[in-house]
Amino acid sequence: MTLPRILTLESLRTLYAAGTLTPLDVAEAVADRMEAWADPAVFITAVPRSDLAAAARALMERHPQPNSLPLWGVPFAVKDNIDVAGLPTTAACPAFAYRPDADAHVVARLKAAGALVTGKTNLDQFATGLNGTRSPYGAPRSVFSPEHISGGSSSGSAVAVAAGLAAFALGTDTAGSGRVPAAFNNLVGIKPTPGLLGTSGLVPACRSLDCISVFSACVADGLAVRRIAEGVDPADAFSRAIPPVALPRAPRFGVLTGAEREFFGDTETERLYDAAVERFASLGATPVPFDYAPLREIAALLYGGPWVAERLAAVEDFFAANADAFDPSVRSIVESAKGFSAVDAFRGRYRFEALKRRAEAIFADVDLLLLPSAPTTYTVAAMRDDPITLNSRLGLYTNFANLLGLAAIAVPAGFRADGLPAGVMLIGPGGSDDALGPFADALHRGAACGAGLDRAASFPAVAPPEPEGIPLAVVGAHLSGLPLNGQLVELGAQLVGPARTAGDYRLYALPGTQPAKPGLLRDPGYEGPGLDIEVWTLAPAAFARFVAAIPAPLGIGRVALADGRAVSGFLCEAYAVAGAEEITGYGGWRAYLARAGG
Repeated sequence: MTLPRILTLESLRTLYAAGTLTPLDVAEAVADRMEAWADPAVFITAVPRSDLAAAARALMERHPQPNSLPLWGVPFAVKDNIDVAGLPTTAACPAFAYRPDADAHVVARLKAAGALVTGKTNLDQFATGLNGTRSPYGAPRSVFSPEHISGGSSSGSAVAVAAGLAAFALGTDTAGSGRVPAAFNNLVGIKPTPGLLGTSGLVPACRSLDCISVFSACVADGLAVRRIAEGVDPADAFSRAIPPVALPRAPRFGVLTGAEREFFGDTETERLYDAAVERFASLGATPVPFDYAPLREIAALLYGGPWVAERLAAVEDFFAANADAFDPSVRSIVESAKGFSAVDAFRGRYRFEALKRRAEAIFADVDLLLLPSAPTTYTVAAMRDDPITLNSRLGLYTNFANLLGLAAIAVPAGFRADGLPAGVMLIGPGGSDDALGPFADALHRGAACGAGLDRAASFPAVAPPEPEGIPLAVVGAHLSGLPLNGQLVELGAQLVGPARTAGDYRLYALPGTQPAKPGLLRDPGYEGPGLDIEVWTLAPAAFARFVAAIPAPLGIGRVALADGRAVSGFLCEAYAVAGAEEITGYGGWRAYLARAGG
């Protein structure tokens, strides 16, 4: 039995459960693939075949039952700025290399879950770049073209997954390094909310912004790996517990428009972006054009402002003694940090806070953003001819995310006419890591482009996360945009999305209410159309405060929904509708207001 071309958690678990293959068989097959892969620049240090086989045997001895650990026998690769005990960490700089005694926090968690490290992958030196050509160990190429860049800085990690040399790989993402390579290799790239994954054992690029990221064939795998890898890291001062944030089931999503819509003449990538927008809208989401300018200006601060000084802070002593060991482009970026003063740092912070206010205004109108992972791609030759300008173009839509503490998932968007892939990203509030998953998965499936080299690959779907807190059906003045909605928002309520009641409910316009309110009554045996409502969730304490403030004749009871759910919701006492106008035929309170001119 041979391995599938592209490895997924589901395919490996199925083979293991059936007894068709063992982790030792997979280790040997992956070693064969690594030796046969034509691009020698993917790995800086490959785990020797004998060591990989020994790790597989040790796993089977400790845990003989197939799939008895979440990642039992799953091969994965690690970007070579993340420590793996016993393997050198180089950050793509031979003079910097050291051999750690301990695993990085996330690597230790993944190994404990049964995963097997296959090797340390190539990167733009010190994770400084988005193209994959800034390494003395060579420039990994897109799996679809030996002439084109793989994307960086997590270049080798993306290629390893796309080529079937690993089921997933760890990268890092400070400015887009976990998303741009995903786009250029037809993969999913998971960029967590900063702080969700611990970074002890990571050679920092910008310590306050760095994220360890995950490359995978599908969203389901990337989320599963991220959940295993996450957890508060005591050795990382920026690690923290991040409460999950829900998103509406039918979100409003920001789309590029006007002068801020830039693809540098790449009409094919632009076409695939537009197709993704249409695909997302067809799923019930609402596109909202927005002004990208504040986010572009925030993105520019990462390399054009005092934040670049963090890159010098990460390697200052080594750089002082070994500047000639740096890639020329990396050296020029790190060296430029010397031109910034403490005064510049404060001025940069002030400018960022002003731009952040403008960014918050964007997110008041949308729930998430749908952006290109990269506006175009380039050949290795073109990148080497103009390494700074072309690299900066690749980060046009990625650089701002970590400065604002956002979560992102990059997914394939399809293939250009020349056979090269492109990708798109969903970017949401910090903590929306799981909530983004079902939307990203649906976008990936709709592109019908498989994963990595396998354009026909299939993978499991991602189910919507269960909303946190107590669901509440709202019928009238508490609907989004109506006068009392602010009462919910002030209590931290999250919109789950639109819903419809079962067909045996009637709706009445209650007389003399300010603001105007409806009354909802259940009438068993009545066969009506059902009524348009919304479902929100509140934390238990907030729910209690909200319910305590509801005036008679309204109250909270159980409301049956058309999809079979029953949730808490607004109901009205029967006496209050005597003589009231029945408005059931309008289909809901919002429709009634629109037709009544209210």
